[in-house]
Amino acid sequence: MKRFASILAVFAAASPAFAADQSAIILTAKGVQVYGCTHLGASYAWKLTGPEATLTDAAGNPAGRHFAGPSWQAADGSVVVGDPLVASQAPGNNAIPWIVLRAKDHKGSGQFATVSYVVRSATIGGLAPEPGCDAAHVGAESRVDYSATYTFFPG
Repeated sequence: MKRFASILAVFAAASPAFAADQSAIILTAKGVQVYGCTHLGASYAWKLTGPEATLTDAAGNPAGRHFAGPSWQAADGSVVVGDPLVASQAPGNNAIPWIVLRAKDHKGSGQFATVSYVVRSATIGGLAPEPGCDAAHVGAESRVDYSATYTFFPG
């Protein structure tokens, strides 16, 4: 947690708009991280193929969805696609990393049309399965429950 806070502090210093912006959109994601069993040289490993999650606002109302890209689509149809900048292990090391992403593409003219950065934090679960990926299971899929908080910063 301390390391991620310092990453955000450095990021905020490099981008005053990030630090000062009060119009960030904060949504919760609940869904799965989808992994596929792949052959990597002499070994086998679970490789992330993408998330499938529903986004909700603070009141629990549906607000959009999160899917491969990584991409987020607001309820109004606008989409932001992210490009990872920096990641930090989740506290306790039992969940997918916390991450800062820069927007690399947008679609539509709604809520996500002006998002410049996306921050994933407060992750629970979502790690690739440990066992089960071997020659007999190449091509198999594993869907691992996760949740996270996504904060969208306009630019």
